[in-house]
Amino acid sequence: MNIIKRKIKQELKELLVSLGFDSKLAALYSSRDISSVEDITYQLDKLIPPSLMFSISTSAAFLADHIDNNNKIIIIGDYDADGATATACGILGLKKFGADVSFIVPNRFKFGYGLTPEIVELASEQNPNLIITVDNGIASIDGVNAARKKGIDVLITDHHLPSDSLPNANFIINPNQPNCKFPSKNLCGVGVIFYLLLSLRAHYRDKGKYIGLEEPGLSDLLELVCLGTVADLVKLDLNNRILVDAGLKRIRSGIGNYGIRAIAKLSKKNLTDIKTSDLSFSIAPKLNAAGRLSDMSLGIKCLISQDPQEANSYAIQLIQLNDKRKNIESEMLETALNSINISVNIGHSLVLFNDKWHQGVIGIIASRIKEKYFRPTLVFARDESGFLKGSGRSIPSLHLRDALDLVSKKYPKIIMTFGGHAMAAGLTIKEEDFTKFSEVFDQTSQELLSESDLNISTEVDHSILDQDLTYKSVNLINKEIWGQGFPSPLYSDEFEVISQKIIAEKHNKLLLRKNEKNYDAIYFNSDQNQPDTITAIYSIEVNDFNGVRAIQLIIKSAL
Repeated sequence: MNIIKRKIKQELKELLVSLGFDSKLAALYSSRDISSVEDITYQLDKLIPPSLMFSISTSAAFLADHIDNNNKIIIIGDYDADGATATACGILGLKKFGADVSFIVPNRFKFGYGLTPEIVELASEQNPNLIITVDNGIASIDGVNAARKKGIDVLITDHHLPSDSLPNANFIINPNQPNCKFPSKNLCGVGVIFYLLLSLRAHYRDKGKYIGLEEPGLSDLLELVCLGTVADLVKLDLNNRILVDAGLKRIRSGIGNYGIRAIAKLSKKNLTDIKTSDLSFSIAPKLNAAGRLSDMSLGIKCLISQDPQEANSYAIQLIQLNDKRKNIESEMLETALNSINISVNIGHSLVLFNDKWHQGVIGIIASRIKEKYFRPTLVFARDESGFLKGSGRSIPSLHLRDALDLVSKKYPKIIMTFGGHAMAAGLTIKEEDFTKFSEVFDQTSQELLSESDLNISTEVDHSILDQDLTYKSVNLINKEIWGQGFPSPLYSDEFEVISQKIIAEKHNKLLLRKNEKNYDAIYFNSDQNQPDTITAIYSIEVNDFNGVRAIQLIIKSAL
């Protein structure tokens, strides 16, 4: 492993300190992709205006006409956390404007992803006048055609990269579509529908609808935007950080979304101290479990619930599904790792299939394998129709969706459908094409990647252990907005191992020593004894257990 220490922009650090920033936090900020204090000043009035998004104003007027005519609107969502939060945001937001709106989220095992002709057929049973897609639709050419033939209008809101051909929808809102000059291309699905709601309110405001009346408030939807943005691993550029910061503040207030509050409480998370990492690793997985193993409608109902007891009941079911997901994941991961050790020649990529694997968990397995071997990884499972559904995760040097596009152009018949973005993608192939696909995908990866791209490099921050480290500083750092493209602090130091013991049969609890100071540490999911001296890559948390506070190092890897 190559450990790279992030460079601190010293002038920027000194400026931030002079403005009152904690010196440790100032050092962290000045080693990230910012150039001034404006880049870490998170105010909602600094959001990029919705009007800069292609066709959003005319789309809002079109949507307003449907609402004013009391037309039936159906939202078609997706079965991941971004899709769930986007659907919930659309439902709760449109109801503020008096819309007659309901939702359908495709069951991944029965219908697959997106607005398919089969989903249109299901939606048509409710006689809708308008279908709005959230977090999907940009690739739904056949589904949109099926809806338009039935006389159903279609408004697509999506953030995924488009192919060469666009669906024949009435309107498409997507910052990544051609001709869209919206400066941030990193909005996720829930971010796009939130922007449409902002534009809808602006449309009604311009029409004078709210003269003498109170405008519909949309700030309570920011919790959903925050959760979906962090969960979907889109880049946290300034615009997204503003959205996440505003949503996180509402979550911490404890008066917001009943569903998020219920999941957090059952996850034993203190709302007042909740962090972006808690959303990623604790809240979002529970929500995702519904879409992976059952029906994401359960997660959406939790998020749109207006009754705390009802939300808690849904949250309990989500927790139970997530526990089941963990067991399935553990068995699948063991099988996958064994298959790699026994029979797979590791090239520039890893492509795996097992006919016993659960379709809803393959994305997690792909992520785990990618982290271990640092290769673009695709994991397949057989769906109900006998095709192979694949989920992929990539490394920074390979744009996964573009790589799949290259494969499809070279071998037009080998991929049935695909979509996604740089770091994650999904696809469908025939089982008889698995071996051929594995070969051509690895060939493509070899063409796009150099040997150095396959060396694991970890960026770390300058150590803060030698400084006067306090609970206040650690909490201050961890409560900031960190995530994809704006990485949370990670450190590396050499330690003497004073003691260690395995707890819960799978975690190593250690006492480490550096510069005559001792530090509690935990190495999750590692049951191997460590040598007397280690170089640890770690993060820092304040562990508050049974009323006893201690600074604890969370070891990510040890050399």
